[in-house]
Amino acid sequence: MYHNPVMVKEAVEGLSVFSGGKYVDATFGGGGHARAILECLGDGLLVAFDQDDDAKKNVPDDERIIFVNHNFRYLKNFLRLNQCIPIDGLLADLGVSSHQLDEAERGFSTRHAGPLDMRMNKESKLTARGIVNEYDADRLADILYLYGEIKQSRKIAASLVDERKTKALNTTDELGRVLLRWAPRGKENKFLAQVFQALRIEVNGELDALKELLTQCTEVIKTGGRLVVISYHSLEDRLVKHFMKTGNFTGKLEQDFFGNPIAPFKMTGKPIQVSDKELEINPRARSARLRIAEKI
Repeated sequence: MYHNPVMVKEAVEGLSVFSGGKYVDATFGGGGHARAILECLGDGLLVAFDQDDDAKKNVPDDERIIFVNHNFRYLKNFLRLNQCIPIDGLLADLGVSSHQLDEAERGFSTRHAGPLDMRMNKESKLTARGIVNEYDADRLADILYLYGEIKQSRKIAASLVDERKTKALNTTDELGRVLLRWAPRGKENKFLAQVFQALRIEVNGELDALKELLTQCTEVIKTGGRLVVISYHSLEDRLVKHFMKTGNFTGKLEQDFFGNPIAPFKMTGKPIQVSDKELEINPRARSARLRIAEKI
């Protein structure tokens, strides 16, 4: 079961999809956004990326779509391969799909007992189990602090290292039992979600891949084209906001010799949040932020 795509109408409107255009869905998943784009595309072309093999089952039988079973960090290479540069717009929905969360054996969810996996690409070698059982305490603490914003990261990392001396932590529930000793009372679920987020980001190299995607957008999106990104936590959203405003990830606007700002995109407005009506149908989208920028 793939999730209901988030803010479909807002995303397609943000892309300004027109008949005959070339677009990219960088996070195909269940194909919900892609189908909405195809409805407006006429005789245009859509290139869809997804590194998860399971997503291939959702590709519609439509000659206007090219499916690329790879991480979106290879955007430019595959667009060049398919002679699709420049494009008129790109959409990236950075959320983990409900399909991935609900499949216990994928190890993404705090609610389902399963192996400590968390790989979006099942061919990758690094798993959450490898991180929890093999990283040293300092490296573990850094991941928890930087990617999960966990305050007691040093103490928690030390306890994980101590625990695994007796027995390796192989499943999500085994890890959860250790972590719950450190969870703030009444905020156990949020705490576990933050730790799982940190591990997932490390397993999949998510923030580095996002930076690579955004940087390549300056080269593949034509002037007047649109960049639309839906993010779900502050780490992602901060990178997207900084990039759309300044063209870099520090958030500091650089200037050329003449004092003109160097920024390849301009934001079209404030971030869009999920409506109350959509939240009733899709409560997992509560934290979603949709940002739109236009190539200058």
